[in-house]
Amino acid sequence: MGAGEGLFSGMLSKSAVVPRVARDVLRSVFRMIYPPTCAGCTRMIGAEGALCPECWRDIVFIERPYCEILGIPFVRDHGENIVSAEAIADPPPFDRLRAAASHQGVARKLVHRLKYQDRTELARLMALWMLRADDGAVSACDCIVPVPLHRYRFLRRRFNQSAELARHLARAADKPLLAGTLLRVKSTERQVGLSAIARRDNMRGAFALAPGREADVSGKHVVLVDDVYTTGATVRAASRALRKAGAAEVTVLTFAMAISGPI
Repeated sequence: MGAGEGLFSGMLSKSAVVPRVARDVLRSVFRMIYPPTCAGCTRMIGAEGALCPECWRDIVFIERPYCEILGIPFVRDHGENIVSAEAIADPPPFDRLRAAASHQGVARKLVHRLKYQDRTELARLMALWMLRADDGAVSACDCIVPVPLHRYRFLRRRFNQSAELARHLARAADKPLLAGTLLRVKSTERQVGLSAIARRDNMRGAFALAPGREADVSGKHVVLVDDVYTTGATVRAASRALRKAGAAEVTVLTFAMAISGPI
């Protein structure tokens, strides 16, 4: 869905009594003014919420074989249930991580446009790709929890990109969305430009369960949603808070993963 289509949908939501014929006419007029464009570039295409062939070829989807814990792709198949040296050396507080695409090219553009350009209509397309990459975690989970923003940053940005992805995931999979269960209680520095160690220090103690909401995750299989996995400092800190509250299993699901290449 492009910016014009989003505006059109918003207008119709405020005018539910508009007859079907009038809606169809309005939609045709809007598409003349705002023709469907590729989600990755400005090229006109035939359908909303899709990529042109050039952008589609640029997406590097993460497929098996990969580390069963961190989801990092291997250059060749080492057999079933193989774990990377990184996961062995530094075991994460979550059970597994899955990501849809490598954080490069068009995938990186989609993340940037969702996060910094208010292109919230991209979240549905991105969430559907995440659902394809989840390795069955969403269908098996009890609830979906987005990585939260601190309230000050939320007021500046006006929306949480992780919550938008989680909302579409929950809707597509018919799973409970717990958007207010996990809180960011520490106003952290931006992670961009920080070293891996600095990122971990920055995120230490950043998350906590909302008072009285421990039962939301205690004994539950939780899918924790974020937009990008880089060093893992954010989702590690969030996973620790969920574990402390008694979560039985935590699967991290992101749209993109920052990787240099298969290992």
